Amino acid sequence: MMRVVRAIYRVRGSLYFSAAGILIGNAVLGRFVTVEAILPYRNAVVWVAMAIAALCVVLTFSVPRLLPQESTRSVLAPVVGRWQALNSPASAVPSHGVRAYGQAYAIDLVYDDIQAPRPEFGRAMMSDPNRYPTFGQPVYAMIGGTVVRASGWRRDHRARSNGWGIVYMMIEGALRELGGPGFVIGNHLVIRGDDGVYAVVAHLKQGSLAVSNGQRVSAGGLVGYCGNSGNSSEPHVHAQLMDRSSFWTGLGIPMSFSNISENDEATATALPENGGHLVARRARTSAEG
Repeated sequence: MMRVVRAIYRVRGSLYFSAAGILIGNAVLGRFVTVEAILPYRNAVVWVAMAIAALCVVLTFSVPRLLPQESTRSVLAPVVGRWQALNSPASAVPSHGVRAYGQAYAIDLVYDDIQAPRPEFGRAMMSDPNRYPTFGQPVYAMIGGTVVRASGWRRDHRARSNGWGIVYMMIEGALRELGGPGFVIGNHLVIRGDDGVYAVVAHLKQGSLAVSNGQRVSAGGLVGYCGNSGNSSEPHVHAQLMDRSSFWTGLGIPMSFSNISENDEATATALPENGGHLVARRARTSAEG
């Protein structure tokens, strides 16, 4: 029974997405259905969709505590230099408030070099992403493996740089959800490791991917550059591990970075908490010897 529950939990996103589409379609077009013979079937479909949506909500809040605890995987940081952690699993799980799209243990990283400060928040509603030192920073493979998904066609939008901009982003984010995970995570790369773990880096710069589907990459190899695509308030690198390649069915796996020091001081592998800093060293790839 529990295996069935966990299987349904994995596909809750696509089920909810389908049910929501039916309910939205009914709200918009239902009044045009006036044929008496069709009305009972339409009503039945709507009730089923409501039941499925409710089931998905229940599963979302009740099943996570029943899931087996995955061991923490040690990987390379996808960046080099001094970076600040945002939405870190060291502060809360799920780190982004939801477990959808396999991001229970995801972390956001913002380049925070002392010599290159980020623009001050609270002025313009939207700012040119080129003003942010994170934009265009190189992004590296966290693990060695095979690229199973490389998507880099989405545009880099302006940063949401004050309170009104964040409100706009929240409304925009709800609309992005209707398009599926790709419109939320933006340009991204998924690498399948030899042990079956999938490493994701997201919000990459449009047209910057240095690898393609089916290509073999080494841990620490350059894979692209940081952008501001998808549901992003400012340029940053989103990183996570999953147990499946699909954002619809994958579950998050906890990770640590093996090539960092934390808060500019002691050597560490654990991820810093929200607002903390890490300094990542450049890792040599197998190709570099």
